[in-house]
Amino acid sequence: MSIHINADPGQIAKTVLLPGDPLRAKHIAETLLEDAVCFNTVRNMLGYTGNYQGNMVSVMGTGMGIPSHSIYVHELISNFGVKTLIRVGTCGALQTGLGVGDIILAMSASTDSHINRLRFNGMDFAPTADFGLLLRAYEISRDLKLAPAVGGILSSDVFYNDEADWWEQWAAFGLLAVEMEAAGLYTLAAKFSVRALAILTVSDNIITGDKATSEQREKGFMQMAKIALMAACN
Repeated sequence: MSIHINADPGQIAKTVLLPGDPLRAKHIAETLLEDAVCFNTVRNMLGYTGNYQGNMVSVMGTGMGIPSHSIYVHELISNFGVKTLIRVGTCGALQTGLGVGDIILAMSASTDSHINRLRFNGMDFAPTADFGLLLRAYEISRDLKLAPAVGGILSSDVFYNDEADWWEQWAAFGLLAVEMEAAGLYTLAAKFSVRALAILTVSDNIITGDKATSEQREKGFMQMAKIALMAACN
């Protein structure tokens, strides 16, 4: 048990999928895991543990943004001994060649957050994915006849930006998409020497204006969860 996770020892697996939306965690557990049992309802941040092809796996919501995400990642690692954490979430594409439903494997996560500058006394830290997980997720995606985009993303503290062209410099430097959590995940994974990866599904394109529905955001992007489970368990 920790401050924000009301679980007993042994209730959480060493591998955890981390959607931001707790309802997506519930949907993944009910759809992809066998014998799933809820281990957390504190603050309605739902968490479940079940079986995937004979492997014990957990899935838990983290909320939006690096601060919320980091609280749960820190407690999962330090209080429950989690060793593999895979974010499965949505993102906004920053390149015109990416459409709604496309899969992105985040190799690195730039950020406009100052959380790492606070941690590293004003210096910059480069948060990156675990290469083994990244490679495995890429191989699995290709086996599934998908064409995942692999590269850098942006983890932003701002959802509603006042500047209309805020994305242009990030896009010019080749970043694929924007979301709000991966930089925090990769930093804590490095701190605690565990494995982490962010697998994202494009829910909208900042440039073209294409958008997914709210139902698609909650239930329609299960391919990334399957990739995450297969990468972590094989």
